[in-house]
Amino acid sequence: MTTEAYDRTTIRLHWATAFLVCWQWAQAHLIDLVSIVGTPGRRVMVGLHVLGGLLLVAVLLARLAWRHRGGVRLSHAAGSEGLVARAGHIVLYALLAAVLGFGLWLEWVRGDNLFGLVQVPAFDPGNRALRRAAADRHEFLANALLIFAGLHALVALAHHYIRRDGVLRRMLPGLK
Repeated sequence: MTTEAYDRTTIRLHWATAFLVCWQWAQAHLIDLVSIVGTPGRRVMVGLHVLGGLLLVAVLLARLAWRHRGGVRLSHAAGSEGLVARAGHIVLYALLAAVLGFGLWLEWVRGDNLFGLVQVPAFDPGNRALRRAAADRHEFLANALLIFAGLHALVALAHHYIRRDGVLRRMLPGLK
């Protein structure tokens, strides 16, 4: 049973990331369900999604900076289990960065007026194939991220309820 715990900043950034990823994924699906292309409501929904993505970029950058400057880094298990854990975290970070990168690319390809405050010029305004390709990649990576994050959560729950080894408690120090 491990008694180590992450620091508060690491925990807050972890859960902010998890919340924003889930929020962004759900909100992206709501855009198509509740709004019609070209309507003011859809522009607002897309603008909120873009702002949420920018907030997620800021959280990711803060998380990476904190991890390299002062955040508590706990050891992984030894052997192949530790290798899989490290690889899983790297995949989560890589998928998140890819989703955000393709989201920014999509925003530039598409061009947008965000709430009348910021005009993002379109990279290639008439190129529908490029817009579709950027959107498809962003969506595919977002779905992959959500699936992988779900697996990450299931592994944490298995550590907590099956192995009872305290791994989940490191990210939830209030459960000690």
